[in-house]
Amino acid sequence: MTQEEILSLVKKRNPNEPEFIQAVDEVLMSVMPVLDRHSDFRNLKLFERMTEPERLIYFRVTWLDDKGQVQYNRGYRVQMNSAIGPYKGGLRFHPSVTASVLKFLAFEQIFKNALTGLPMGGGKGGSDFDPKGKSDNEVMKFCQAFMGELARHIDDRTDVPAGDIGVGGREIGYLFGAYKKIKNEFSGILTGKGIGWGGSLIRTEATGYGLIYFAENMMQANKDSLKGKTCLVSGSGNVAQYAIEKIIHLGGKVVTASDSSGFIYDEAGFTMEKLAFLKDLKDVRRGRIKEYADKYNCKFVAVNANESSNPLWAVKADCAFPCATQNELNDKDANNLVKNKVKLVAEGANMPTTPEAINILIDNGVMYAPGKASNAGGVATSGLEMTQNYMGQNWTREEVDAKLLNIMRNIHDTSLAAAKEYGKPGNYMIGANIAGFLKVAKAMQAQGVI
Repeated sequence: MTQEEILSLVKKRNPNEPEFIQAVDEVLMSVMPVLDRHSDFRNLKLFERMTEPERLIYFRVTWLDDKGQVQYNRGYRVQMNSAIGPYKGGLRFHPSVTASVLKFLAFEQIFKNALTGLPMGGGKGGSDFDPKGKSDNEVMKFCQAFMGELARHIDDRTDVPAGDIGVGGREIGYLFGAYKKIKNEFSGILTGKGIGWGGSLIRTEATGYGLIYFAENMMQANKDSLKGKTCLVSGSGNVAQYAIEKIIHLGGKVVTASDSSGFIYDEAGFTMEKLAFLKDLKDVRRGRIKEYADKYNCKFVAVNANESSNPLWAVKADCAFPCATQNELNDKDANNLVKNKVKLVAEGANMPTTPEAINILIDNGVMYAPGKASNAGGVATSGLEMTQNYMGQNWTREEVDAKLLNIMRNIHDTSLAAAKEYGKPGNYMIGANIAGFLKVAKAMQAQGVI
């Protein structure tokens, strides 16, 4: 089958799922040379099989709010591929959650997890429940109801969820407590746990740190570094916060951060003191980003729904790190980045750059890192947490950070090598897709038609 025929078949089998189709299309385009070289992969329909979840679980979650009113939400777990290990991927609690969104995330997770070199398959899950505006008691009640159904489908050798958007330390705690009560066992069923009850040091920082470790490897491959570079970061959650922190550690300057209300432009750049304020603002007080602008007397730009581009990406800088959400950086934004001579774009969020924008960046010589490679630090450290749980050990902060640094370097080098082998030197997107696909495809081939 040609590329167009394969994509047409996937579209037919998955109507009205644009996010999933976008993710499949990007990977398919990259791995066609692999399929052309390996006729056995084609005959076994390995790529087509990867686009079908091994299991898609959809369930109702019913709970009582603080007023005693009955509420209900949709819950999901997409167990996408287990060829190289237990399903691994986060849980997302957000009104935007649909089967299409979770399937795209689970599909991306297959290749991201493979790139880490750790034995983890691909999965994703969540609910359209929104924790914002809910009391701790309501969040607890929802998490307990959600786990009441999910618990029958997971265990520490089959499927190990983690956190994602809307699922932080509080939610992981409630989910873990519910699982422990239901199963009457203490096991490493979730990652992102607290340090005192099975969690790993560096896990909170891992996605943001890993993103910047990867970007620094990209710069070094071009005989440069992040030191002295002005950087744009979108978002203000966990990934953005620790990306900012690591950029500061490496001598770069971050001038932006954002939330759903708009973005701030701090020309002087973040300091550790300013970052501490941002962490308190978003993690503790759950306030809006404008408070940062008011405190530090810098520019705030409100979201304008009529804008066809995001003015954050029009700020002049050397490097850009989209860390907010999918498709936040479009073709107009990419043209603004090119116009301002940005050297590097590395994704902290999952699929934040549209296909048109990716093409513009690559065609204009901008170093571009896809999220499945550059933001793999979070799931890599989740894998390290799983290992510590299996062994009954706790590694030091320095040990985990060193392992994370090494994993991100290996992902970088593996992606570059695969791109070069298939005639696309320097193309991290194609290289990451090919390297991840090859590992999973070979495992599926070895395990037979199942």
